[in-house]
Amino acid sequence: MKTIIITGAGTGMGAATAVQLSKSGYALILIGRRQDKLDRTLQACDTPSAHAAVSADITDPESFKAGLNKANVHDREIYGLFANAGIGGENTYGEGDRWSQIMDINLNGTYISIMETLPYLRKSSAPFKHILITSSCLARFGVPNYTAYCTSKAGLLGLTRSLAVELASERILVNALTPGWVETEMAQQGIQLLADRGNRPYEDEYKDQMGYVPLGRMSDPSDIATFVDFLMSEKQTSITGQGLDINNGSWMQ
Repeated sequence: MKTIIITGAGTGMGAATAVQLSKSGYALILIGRRQDKLDRTLQACDTPSAHAAVSADITDPESFKAGLNKANVHDREIYGLFANAGIGGENTYGEGDRWSQIMDINLNGTYISIMETLPYLRKSSAPFKHILITSSCLARFGVPNYTAYCTSKAGLLGLTRSLAVELASERILVNALTPGWVETEMAQQGIQLLADRGNRPYEDEYKDQMGYVPLGRMSDPSDIATFVDFLMSEKQTSITGQGLDINNGSWMQ
């Protein structure tokens, strides 16, 4: 059975994608920071016994390796990686600046996840293999006070393009998602922060933010999961090196 590794699998898009991919017949290795959340995702998947859920730190190569080994990675055919783990929020220069933390998890952690997974992808007999990275529409445009987040997510697009060229001869397709607002805990925290700053109700801030979105809505995590399912499928053999905008029209290039 083809196995897909998902980082950030405990919540949000990662959890929804795990459930969707399990329904499509893939085995999964679910990786995240909190074992309790990973276990909930695991139990929501079809045939939980076919999958593994392991806590690991994506910014630490040895921790990531240990997680893969705990999931018996050597006994599996690794077909794809959904490098989805990341954090959001603001940062401000000075004491308590979150720049290094955000860059370390979003950019370095994604790089480590890919590099540690590559040897197993190269062993797969599948005609094409897949790496999919979660970037953000904030890689496309700037947002005040989000310098680390915007920079890290823009960096992931550079990583995507470089790896797509580097790995093309091995038929490993590398793409990035650039979602906009998605109904996740991270998005809710972002809107609450804006609401608090303006001393206004959450509902009013939510309405204003959706007013900037042409379709006037947030994506559901299941929307992302359905798209990932296609991008990871055997039908997808020609898209590589792309930042794929799935954001209800928030960015139109």
